[in-house]
Amino acid sequence: MEGTGSRSGNPSSVVADWSLVFWTLCAVILPVLITLWCSFQRSRRQVLIRDIFRKSKHDWHYTDLFSQPSYCCVCAQHILQGAFCNCCGLRVSEGCLKKADQLFLCKEIMMRSNGGAHSSMPHHWIRGNVPLCSCCMMCKQQCGTQPKLCDYRCVWCQCTVHDECMMDCLKTEECTFGEFRDLIIPPYYLSTINQMRKDKRTNYENVIIAPYCRKHWMPIIILANTRSGNNMGETLLGEFKILLNPVQVFDLSNITPAKALQLCTLLPCNAVRVLVCGGDGTVGWVLDAIDEMKIKGQERYIPQVAILPLGTGNDLSNTLGWGAGYAGEVPVEQILRNVMEADGIKLDRWKVQVTNKGYYNLRKPKVFTMNNYFSIGPDALMALNFHSHREKTPSLFSSRIINKAVYFFYGTKDCLVQECKDLNKKVELELDGERIELPSLEGIIVLNIGYWGGGCRLWEGMGDEPYPLARHDDGLLEVVGVHGSFHCAQIQVKLANPVRLGQAHTVRLILKSSKMPMQVDGEPWAQGPCTVTITHKTHALMLYHSGEQTDDEASSMSEQDHVREQTDEDV
Repeated sequence: MEGTGSRSGNPSSVVADWSLVFWTLCAVILPVLITLWCSFQRSRRQVLIRDIFRKSKHDWHYTDLFSQPSYCCVCAQHILQGAFCNCCGLRVSEGCLKKADQLFLCKEIMMRSNGGAHSSMPHHWIRGNVPLCSCCMMCKQQCGTQPKLCDYRCVWCQCTVHDECMMDCLKTEECTFGEFRDLIIPPYYLSTINQMRKDKRTNYENVIIAPYCRKHWMPIIILANTRSGNNMGETLLGEFKILLNPVQVFDLSNITPAKALQLCTLLPCNAVRVLVCGGDGTVGWVLDAIDEMKIKGQERYIPQVAILPLGTGNDLSNTLGWGAGYAGEVPVEQILRNVMEADGIKLDRWKVQVTNKGYYNLRKPKVFTMNNYFSIGPDALMALNFHSHREKTPSLFSSRIINKAVYFFYGTKDCLVQECKDLNKKVELELDGERIELPSLEGIIVLNIGYWGGGCRLWEGMGDEPYPLARHDDGLLEVVGVHGSFHCAQIQVKLANPVRLGQAHTVRLILKSSKMPMQVDGEPWAQGPCTVTITHKTHALMLYHSGEQTDDEASSMSEQDHVREQTDEDV
């Protein structure tokens, strides 16, 4: 007992206990304090960086890791993370941001007026971080080979030159705007237009005839939907701004197509080309805005439209030769070359009017514009289920592969449930006023283009039966029937043919009873008894890319050519 009491009252033991408590608290509290301090500093740093970005004339974007070896354009040190300008390509470390704003000018979308008109401009050189495998414009040797900040690049013509080859004459030499001179809107052109507007002169044609622009000038406007498909839109915006005038590149999440296309009214008549980066829905949005231009009396400024497919289905893009989907496999430079070389064609656009049935129906008919197809039945049901699921959890649908997997799931489910069976008993179909006797069907699809369902040539089917020629500019619609989701899957892998019901200039479909899923160009809804009338609305000016063809496309084109030859012989 005495021994126990002496130990408990021992001063050295008490000190040891308190020392243990102290260091335990330090071990627990200190990491928490350090974490809180780091978090505070990080948030403070982010606020400062955002403030610099907001006030800067550069289009800065922060990255935690550059995709290639990079050097700060201010301090010349090697950097792994920092900021880069989406317009001029400048790269700087975080600590040099303010100094970079003071030292370097970004791309000027419009030349500063100094009292006179301009028809040329000098190079705008940026030192360091030149593209890999670029060659010096003077000695033709490779640039950017040394592991340091070296060599120069012009932000307009993309020409590169070695440090030792840079001469005073190059700093004042006229910039030719490089390979894409016919697509770029020069800053001096916009400054001249701006001066004319101040002087209340609107005869821009005189500016175009004057030596401000070239003979084969076809300025391009980029409209990118950063929310489409695989979310590549934001990356593409930056790459296009590097190669073109930033004023030509629009993010459709910040501006509507109708506002962006007003740039066409400042450019040559019938010369502008528009590249839509997005899915078929985005293309339809842009074409609707172009129709609004026609209503406003701006027909002579109507542009031709090319497509960079970023959506899930991309059937319109596939039909016009731009491919079934883009995932970064083709350089942006090649995309611009394809747009320059593309041929102009027409695309039929159709008016779809849905009139509800009922004695006391006072609602206005629903009116849609169709570019691709209208359908009622299993494929519309899959689209409706997919759309409902995406509305609930949009974050899950950021990948084209996931989107197609969800479509496959709902298609498999419908094979078992068959929610749309006996469609032929519920609807009546008229083609150009003539009643069509329907066989046993689960779905009816009205086609304007060659592709359907993410790459299937539905009208051709297996290609083993004679069928009338199908085109997207002949004012005719192709109408087919399907027996169900499993039949749709068989057609997609060329194991079955669709039920071809005919071709027509006008299609009328009457839903007599029950509620059925319908869709127009991938926009689905559930519809009660109604009358659907599809009539021709207008033509859209599109661009067709005759690039590499698949075996299916080549055989289809040869069959169409054979039909044309037979028609010509008959005539």
